Amino acid sequence: MKKLSNIVTAFLFAGLFASIAAADDVRVGAIEIRQPQARAMVPGAKVGAGYMKLTNTGSTDDRLISLTSDRAISTEIHQMSVTNGVMTMRPVAGGLEVPAGQTVELKPGGYHLMFMDVSKPFKAGETIKAVMTFEKAGKVEVEFAVGGAGANSPSTDHHTDMSKPQ
Repeated sequence: MKKLSNIVTAFLFAGLFASIAAADDVRVGAIEIRQPQARAMVPGAKVGAGYMKLTNTGSTDDRLISLTSDRAISTEIHQMSVTNGVMTMRPVAGGLEVPAGQTVELKPGGYHLMFMDVSKPFKAGETIKAVMTFEKAGKVEVEFAVGGAGANSPSTDHHTDMSKPQ
């Protein structure tokens, strides 16, 4: 019986922590922003990356048109792709479309946010404040939780200081 009690207690704590983790989710207009996060950066790095899920619960398309943060001189919305074994990463011209009724995931190896010329490298455990601007929904303040610097695989870990030779 004591084992069952411990299991129930563990599930209750897991549910509590899951609800705390979801507390950073925000909404602006018809756009839900879930799990905003960034990777920790190595000392001296000048480029950081941000990820999240954007869900448009409305009946019309919207577009993420900009992001600003006092921790970076500039920011860009990027798309990474691999064609014939060659990785390319480029800014998304005109912003990132978030179609009505759909979710767009910003993640390593796909769409993501780039924090350029970062003033102070992101450290695990801190939060990075930013303002996101959507074409229709408007502006919203978002806090990115900074996790570890590790990547899923070398092919998706392209968020290093690109101004230095590798």
